[in-house]
Amino acid sequence: MSEEGGEPTRRRRRSRSPPAAADSLPDDDDLLREILLRLPPQPSSLPRASAVCKRWQRLATDPKFLRCFIAHHRKPPLLGYFKYVVTGLVFTPVLDPPDRIPPARLHCIIPDTDGAPRDKQFLGCRHGRVLVMDRVRKEVLICDPITGGKHCVTAPPEFTRNSVYGEVVCAAADRGHVHGSCHSSPFKVVLMSLTEDHNWSIARVYSSETGIWGNLITTAVPSDIYGASITGTLVGNALYWLLLMTDDILEFDLGGQEISVLRILEFDLDLQSLAVIMGPPSTYDFLSYTRQIIRAEDGALGLVIFSYPSIQVWHREVDCHGVATWLLYKTIRKHKILGLPQIERGRTAMQCMLGYSEDTNAIFIIIDFTVYMVQLKSMQSKRLHEIDFRDIANYYPFTSFYTPGIANAGGCDGPEMVHDT
Repeated sequence: MSEEGGEPTRRRRRSRSPPAAADSLPDDDDLLREILLRLPPQPSSLPRASAVCKRWQRLATDPKFLRCFIAHHRKPPLLGYFKYVVTGLVFTPVLDPPDRIPPARLHCIIPDTDGAPRDKQFLGCRHGRVLVMDRVRKEVLICDPITGGKHCVTAPPEFTRNSVYGEVVCAAADRGHVHGSCHSSPFKVVLMSLTEDHNWSIARVYSSETGIWGNLITTAVPSDIYGASITGTLVGNALYWLLLMTDDILEFDLGGQEISVLRILEFDLDLQSLAVIMGPPSTYDFLSYTRQIIRAEDGALGLVIFSYPSIQVWHREVDCHGVATWLLYKTIRKHKILGLPQIERGRTAMQCMLGYSEDTNAIFIIIDFTVYMVQLKSMQSKRLHEIDFRDIANYYPFTSFYTPGIANAGGCDGPEMVHDT
């Protein structure tokens, strides 16, 4: 009761939950790992976190944490692109500071030979590895620009005379593997070529696990084929090249446009088979600078056709009976793509595609001698740089996680080259 003898004073007691067991609470390191895990996968994220203190550095460079970091983000960032010029192989970064990787870190990966730079052919770039054909030594060079590792393989004789197309793919079979940090993972090299009479397409597959080339794989191709697109595209577990045709099968639509029926070469990595499949109708393009095979948003085979004043995106759908149909998924007017310049009506501007990034679904295009990177999903673009006509070359986008303890700071001072014969 109160001192004045009034009504008794009621005091409420807060109910308290029993204290949690100490071992059920995450310690400081566990909390910090969860925080670091959610940093963006850009190259500067973990190095900047490592600079905070020794404890942060220890956690951010721990190999187990790095594996979790990569698994959490799944898709590696697009660091830049490679292109082969007169002086050799050059890397150009596309990220802004502080994520911008200095070109010297990644460009010096091709060993000197007695031949000129033109005696080397850049074949492909995927899963953190680069593939180059040395025509003087008749060898295929597989490089890891991040670690500086190199692997050299003698090319089969069928692929040392004619035009050669090739791709490198990671062959890791462990569950949950994330591409983009495949530095120690096994790999496969696929070489493809057309015979001199252009009636057959041939292919062989090299496995780093066995150290040997597989059997020769062949398929007939139409007689009007004279070549293939410089780079292939990996969709699912198959590689696709756009076949280049002569103009003897052209049709004209009612509007007077030249229309060709596209053909695509498919190499199934599981079945080890080659096949020619039909593509959608398209306006004729002798060098195929306005068309690009892509990986559609649903994981299916797709095709981008770049033609003023729009970009067409096609998807190939296969029904339950195995019948394939090409559907025009969307048409985007260029003026609706954020960041692209407006072209005055009646004025002709140079427009072509230079490359395609499978992991980020981005294309590199030229408009009026300026290079832009366009994200096909968001349809936003980024202006990269101006370009001279003499410097136009194919772009090979390079995606990879660039994390502490993995990157080779010396660029070309990597491990010794491994030779297979």
